[in-house]
Amino acid sequence: MKPDVPPLTTQIPILQRAQEFALRTAIADSSGESAYGQLLQASARVASALLAGRADLQEARVGFLIPPSFDWVAVQWGIWLAGGVAVPLCLSHPSPELRHVLEDTQAEAVVFRPDLSGPLEEAAGGRKLFRSDHLLEGDREVELPPVDPSRRAQILYTSGTTSRPKGVVTTHRNLRAQITSLTRAWGWSSRDRILEVLPLHHTHGIVNVVGCALWSGAVCEMLPHFDAAEVWERFASGRLTLFMAVPTIYVKLIRFWREQPSTRRRELSQASRRMRLMVSGSAALPVSVLEEWREITGHTLLERYGMTEIGMALSNPLEGERRPGSVGFPLPGVHVRLVDDGGQPIRQEGEPGEIEIRGEAVFLEYWGQPEATRSAFRKGWFRTGDMAFLENGYFRILGRRSVDIIKTGGYKVSALEIEEALGTHASILECAVVGVEDEEWGERVCCAAVCRPGQTLVLDDLREWGRQRLAVYKIPSRLEIVAELPRNAMGKVTKPEVRKLFEGPGDQGERLPRAEGGG
Repeated sequence: MKPDVPPLTTQIPILQRAQEFALRTAIADSSGESAYGQLLQASARVASALLAGRADLQEARVGFLIPPSFDWVAVQWGIWLAGGVAVPLCLSHPSPELRHVLEDTQAEAVVFRPDLSGPLEEAAGGRKLFRSDHLLEGDREVELPPVDPSRRAQILYTSGTTSRPKGVVTTHRNLRAQITSLTRAWGWSSRDRILEVLPLHHTHGIVNVVGCALWSGAVCEMLPHFDAAEVWERFASGRLTLFMAVPTIYVKLIRFWREQPSTRRRELSQASRRMRLMVSGSAALPVSVLEEWREITGHTLLERYGMTEIGMALSNPLEGERRPGSVGFPLPGVHVRLVDDGGQPIRQEGEPGEIEIRGEAVFLEYWGQPEATRSAFRKGWFRTGDMAFLENGYFRILGRRSVDIIKTGGYKVSALEIEEALGTHASILECAVVGVEDEEWGERVCCAAVCRPGQTLVLDDLREWGRQRLAVYKIPSRLEIVAELPRNAMGKVTKPEVRKLFEGPGDQGERLPRAEGGG
């Protein structure tokens, strides 16, 4: 940090922490390595430009459309320093999607990288536009406002798999709780170096990767987008200590590794084993992927459970047994319970219930939707809508109440359980299971599958194979072979889009047994 630039006076927790690491490297991207002090200076310049003579943005929303980089963090922090609320935008969204976010948040301005201006031309709607390169130039010239940690910090949008996306509002205090819970549980330190490959408009990349790294004084390497070859090169460098990704990324990394010559495969595997932690989340991790990744790298992926509204809530242990298919225990500072349909706590192991969360990490509100906010809570507990049960002290996720829980013939079945079983079929590379409305059975179990190269699959063969592994009412009665599964920007399969594959008549399979008593 330049000696003639005075330190920032701020109450924003992560920026206070950053000043302790002023001379250490914070970000490594395509432009090189930058120190925490440089990041703070750049953030102050952004804040000064955004204020434009005002004393305080007073929680005005500011959208920003910038790839993962030093500039992304400088703009996020600059918005915070000016007293604004950061609204990170998805790089791949078309104009209508961007317009929805900007209109819903009533954003007063948008910061963008010049080469990404195309989609904003229609979406901006007369809002003030700031080029990121212009904001980052010049010197800090104004006094920055005091920003209490109780203020709103950011708005992230839920994936919208079951309804129109809602803006999830978190405060600086919420973010501090989310970050400190993870840094404590996963042993973060200033010696760490992590590679960021995730979209930075979701909690996974923003909090788990960037937030935790910069809170800890660690180095965050940033790629503008995921590239399997480049990720393996970074692994091979021997400099990384952590990596976090969604299951889809691990599948792609496995595929790339398989395509390499045997000598190169050994080199990559040996380099990976020197890292201390690899984490998977944002979607269910197939056991077959966990096992193959462990065989390749020596790492048993640490699975965890979280949501935009709560950050992370459950995690397998850093030290100790990581059980495939489970998401471990409550993280530090997070209170978790399972409840029945009437909201009564479930205390018996093996009995499924809805996950409810309480703690300082839980979000403040859904932006502009007070009724949705009220209905999301039950006596101070956030209702996740996800079903789980306890198995020998570990939480196991059954799936979304409305998406991954299928009611067929009076039975409740887990789509994730069926997907896990089908994932072991020799012909199936990946699959998604959904319930499709049926007059007689309530819902039929339907499967969209991607076959392995050179393999084919027909419904009769799948059902015959499934009889040896699943209760008959869990075996798909409809099968659709697809080139790829529909996914959102985070790599999550979008179940409503999968369901559309089965609209209209199709092979109904054999009749299913009717349950006695339902449930």
